[in-house]
This record gives sequence, structure tokens and C-alpha cells, in this order.
Amino acid sequence: MTARVLTFRAAAIAGGALLALSPLTAQAAQAAPAPHTASLAQTPRTPAPAPTVAAKGAALVDGATGKALFGKEADTARPMASTAKIMAASVVLEADGVDLEKRVPVKQEYRDYVTRHSSSTADLQTGDKLTVRQLLYATLLPSGADAAYALADTFGTGATEAERTASFIAQMNAKAAELRLKHTTFDSFDGAGTDSSTPAELARLARHAMKNETFRTIVKTKQYKGEAPAANGRTRYYTWNNTNQLLGSYNGVIGIKTGTTTPAGDCLVFAATRGDKTLIGTVLNSKDRYADAAKLLDYGFGTTTAKTMKLRALPTNTQQD
Repeated sequence: MTARVLTFRAAAIAGGALLALSPLTAQAAQAAPAPHTASLAQTPRTPAPAPTVAAKGAALVDGATGKALFGKEADTARPMASTAKIMAASVVLEADGVDLEKRVPVKQEYRDYVTRHSSSTADLQTGDKLTVRQLLYATLLPSGADAAYALADTFGTGATEAERTASFIAQMNAKAAELRLKHTTFDSFDGAGTDSSTPAELARLARHAMKNETFRTIVKTKQYKGEAPAANGRTRYYTWNNTNQLLGSYNGVIGIKTGTTTPAGDCLVFAATRGDKTLIGTVLNSKDRYADAAKLLDYGFGTTTAKTMKLRALPTNTQQD
């Protein structure tokens, strides 16, 4: 028998031995537990319980994706009060060729509107010339209805103030349709009418507005100080405080807007960022809007800040909204 034949037989015997062992090897492999599998299965992550909020309507969404994280009657339309000014500001900031440094003269009609409606005010003085940027601060921080009127009168079209403000309100409704806010309607430029929205749609509007850098800068500002040419040729100095007490009270809050009327109750649209996570939420008709907002943010962040949060005190001359 040749050496080649002997070699072949030896290889065949070795191969047979391996084949004979392989079923045992397979059974042993099946019997051995996968590493860490049992320990992981024994410690499932328990989701945090949903918070209880006083608001009649509320919503919380992921700022990056828009995913809904919490809802309480989130699709029920309610009066929105001055949170409507979020849309007014968006219409201005998204106007074609908007010039934020354009100066707008203050008319007596803007002040008369505040008196007639007992609205919050930026106390704009007749004849002063403020920039569009300043009017946005005056609209969003002290919630000035006079400033919102000035913007509507400037960015609406028509021969009269009535036509121009009606045109501006129509732009607000057109923007709502563009954003597919099916249950959001405006009949004023400042929320003094029967303007209404749902918590979910207001959160969607806020998420859209926060994509604008100027808007983000304004709504996170606690206090604005500026000056404007006065009618008498001198310089007028303005100071506006943000009505949103959640700023500086809850770590990470970056806005957005308060709103209060008798039909709407106390409302708040808010946003906060911690690390790489941003949350945006809404509470409508709440007896404790800041506590509600803190609870929702804690729920989204997995924290307990609400239990120890102390509201930042506002200066005595701050508007109520």
C-alpha cells in the first residue's frame, strides 16, 4: 500500500472522529446560556408613571423629532390667549425680505387698543420709532398688545389699519394651514379674540417657531433694555421683562410664551434643553401652569426638579400675562 493511500485513510479516520463528536459539541453549545441574557431579562426598565397635571389640556413632544411624549386632551381645541403671539412673530420673521432694523412709528391707536381691551402692554409711546426687532421683543416678553398691533399694521396689506390688521390675521391663518394645524384658528393678532388651538398643535407651532434663531434668542431673554428715537427728538429708553417665570426657575428652560385671559385661563408654551435633548410642551387652562410644565419636563427628562423648583421672582413693574 502506497504512502498516499495511507495518508488518505488516516485523514478519513480523523474526519470521522470529528463528525462523531460534532453532535455532542452542538448539544453542549445549546445547553450553555448566552452570556448576560438572563441578567438583562431579569431587570427590565420600568417606565416612569405619567404625571398628573392641573391643566385641562396639555402636551409634551420631543423637540428634535416631534414625537408625542405626553398628552391630556391634546387634540381638544381651547382658547390660547397670548400664546397666539407665537404665530404673529412667526409671520413677521418669515415674511419675504423682512428687515428687522426697519423703524416703525408708534401710533396712538396702538395705545388706545390696549386701553380698550385691558391688554398687557409694552407701554410704547406715541411718536417713538422702534425697530421691527424691538417690536418682536416687546410682543413676546411683556406680551405687549400695542407692539403686536404695530407689527400687524406694518406687515399686513391694505389702505386702512383695519384692512392691514385683517390681512395680517389672514396670514396667521394661512401659516396655520401651511403647518397643517387643522384645529388652530386666529381672529386677532394678539390672542384677545376667540383664537383657539389644541395643546398638540400649539406644541407643533412652537417647534416650528423655535427653528428661527431670532425667535429663539428673544424668547429665552429674561429682560431686554433698548432705546428708540422719541417724537420730541430725544431718546426713549425701554425695559421689558419676560412674563415667563419658568425661565431661570427650571434648569434648561429656553422659552417660550405665557398667555392669560378669562376664557383661556392661565396658559404656557415652554421649551427646555438638557444635554442633547430638547422638549417642547403646552399647558392650557391651568391652575398652576409652572408646576404643570415642570412636571412634564421632569417626565421627559427623567428628573425630579419639579419637587424643589422655586419660581423666579419678577420685577414689580412686570406685566401680568
